[in-house]
Amino acid sequence: MTATMTTRQAEAWLEQRQFFTIKLGLDTTRALLDELGNLQDRLRIVHIAGTNGKGSVGATLQAILAAAGLRAGFYSSPHLIDVRERFRINDALMPAADFARLTARLAALIGTRFEPTYFECTTLLALLWFAEQRADAVILETGMGGRLDATNVVLPLLAIITDISRDHEQYLGSTLTAIAGEKAGIVKSGVPTVFSGRAAEALPVIEARCQQLESPLFVFGRDFSAQATGDSTFTYQAVTGAVHADLPLPLRGDHQVVNTALALAALDVLAPIFPVAAEAVATGLRQVRWPGRMELIPVRHRKKTVRVLLDGAHNEAGVAALVQTLRTDYADCRLLLIWGNMADKHMGEPLFDLLTLAAAIILTRTESPRFAAPETLFAGLPPEFRAKTRCCETVDQALAIVLEQAKPDDLICVAGSLYLVGRARHLLSGGLDG
Repeated sequence: MTATMTTRQAEAWLEQRQFFTIKLGLDTTRALLDELGNLQDRLRIVHIAGTNGKGSVGATLQAILAAAGLRAGFYSSPHLIDVRERFRINDALMPAADFARLTARLAALIGTRFEPTYFECTTLLALLWFAEQRADAVILETGMGGRLDATNVVLPLLAIITDISRDHEQYLGSTLTAIAGEKAGIVKSGVPTVFSGRAAEALPVIEARCQQLESPLFVFGRDFSAQATGDSTFTYQAVTGAVHADLPLPLRGDHQVVNTALALAALDVLAPIFPVAAEAVATGLRQVRWPGRMELIPVRHRKKTVRVLLDGAHNEAGVAALVQTLRTDYADCRLLLIWGNMADKHMGEPLFDLLTLAAAIILTRTESPRFAAPETLFAGLPPEFRAKTRCCETVDQALAIVLEQAKPDDLICVAGSLYLVGRARHLLSGGLDG
């Protein structure tokens, strides 16, 4: 009989898996799924890889499928506050009781025979729960790469590859061609692929992989397209050629036009399996929520209301997108920036563009040992930025300072690592959605 766990015991057991850090490869996940009866084969899966935009595309797909009356599962990473954020069916997180029970089952199965990573364990938990709950559709987001990512043990109905840029170069390669080769690993024989196609170096790699595996390929700008038509609407030209005007644009940032189009193109391709009416598309788009990504929240502080923009811009392309949004939508605001990033991240020129926009900067960190120390970040700044920059050891202190300084017309931006954004969001809004 499987031993039981409390939620805290389950979280602690999972945290211990962090000691094995990143381990690329499929052997452990495949071996454990074999012992679980290969339950992933019972699921109808959409598999998503890419450097940026995976979560936005997945959240959009889930919202539309849910609006169409389906029970749509979504496995994403990382989480902001609670590990259960990684596992959703429609608007609901995995219940705490299910999380504890399934983690106990997984721990008993693993015993001392395997040393799976945290991500391998959460991937198995997701597949276990979605199979148990008989989800109608499952959206599975890769953690890193694709070819050797723990999620790449499935045969999906469709693969989606979002924008490709430089990140995790020590694991995926230092060129866009090499990184695209890793992302292309989720393409399967005869299974359609939808691709953003916006990186010129990446497109030939994806095209060659799809041709080799006879995977029908649909590329943004060639086989389907979209264009913003206002602050919160866009026009979409479908894979079929049909044009849909004045659709709600659910998420902030010009890059979200492409991400939303990828989700809609996926639905075009999957229409024989998951038919979705136009009304459900519009309803679903209005209901998309993706916390911590270009998320604007009002915060009441000492009889004043200030605006806070939260964005997990954790790599060079993400920071560039944030800078574009700030220049386009908030050009008239005084910007107060709270920033922190992992020590292994290199943001390049976009970070200096962001720092240039800020009137004041606070560098901070979470408790993770992987975080860059604020003093280290400060030491690496050009002299012209140091006069407007200070360091805080905790997110709590940074928020307290900036909320005192902010005026109602200012914009506070908290950006960098998603764990930093998650901590700030928890403090500002009282915790977890769902």
